[in-house]
Amino acid sequence: MRGHDLVGLGEVMLRLAAPPPRRLEQTSALDVQIGGAEANVAAACARLGLRTALISALPAEHAWGDRTVRELTGHGVDCAGVLRRPASRIGLYFIEYGAAPRPVRVLYDRRESALSRLVPDEVEWGLVRRARLLHLSGVTAALGDNLRDVLRRALDEAAGAGVPVSFDVNYRSRLWTPEAAREFLEEILPRLRYLFVGSDDAAAVFKLVGSPGDVLNGLRALAPGAIIALTLGEAGSALLTEGAVVLRPSRLYTVSVVDRVGAGDAYAAGFLWATLTGRTVQQAVDAATALAALKCTVWGDVPLVTRAELDELLASESTEIRR
Repeated sequence: MRGHDLVGLGEVMLRLAAPPPRRLEQTSALDVQIGGAEANVAAACARLGLRTALISALPAEHAWGDRTVRELTGHGVDCAGVLRRPASRIGLYFIEYGAAPRPVRVLYDRRESALSRLVPDEVEWGLVRRARLLHLSGVTAALGDNLRDVLRRALDEAAGAGVPVSFDVNYRSRLWTPEAAREFLEEILPRLRYLFVGSDDAAAVFKLVGSPGDVLNGLRALAPGAIIALTLGEAGSALLTEGAVVLRPSRLYTVSVVDRVGAGDAYAAGFLWATLTGRTVQQAVDAATALAALKCTVWGDVPLVTRAELDELLASESTEIRR
């Protein structure tokens, strides 16, 4: 039986946003979306034509759990691996979009969620063994010892079946300390094929600062077998290949930002989509950059972008070229 191109494992939550420019303490209505790092990647790749699946847990006989499955399925994500747990809840997060100089503010309410109680024996590991690629993130690892055991088992299952693993550090300071994150990540980084990390996270968790080349070389010591993408915000990204070649995007885009949340997930999705469809590493960097730019023009966590829109942007010459 042919498996999925990409399988993600992680939590899907309800995203409740105060409509800008209102603050959470003054709004009388909240915009409801779904979001979660691994789910965002799976949905984006499915919309671009890959066969994707999600391993997660949601409450059973629950309106929001049902809506979440319907929305992910609508994007093309196979939710057969989503455990529906009775007498449980869905995680929430609240977003307040600050007008400068106020930053975006995120409040989590995910304690005792359905996913937070997941243990290895509850997972359908056949989905991982049959996949072409497994995608994980540090958000899941931050949710507790049992979830770290789930990720360890996921890595074991993937290794046993020869399935490469991609991992986005996605450090969340409200969920665990830099020391706790580094201890776990140093355990698993040598097992990765692809690693995505923001420059802020590299500094916070691994104490790696300096030029992109210096940071990438520091990460190479931790993840010697991985292709490493270091995202740099408006400066784009830098990627260290197996041959120790540092690549930059061929172009950056002037973006009218609607919502930056989820841009990092879009970057990972664009890179993995391009890789799984046989593109070169440079083409993967360019696809990642383009999809992240398009995501910033869309409200919500999931990049509501079609393959045609991505191809059109990649082929466009009316972009600002930066070296």
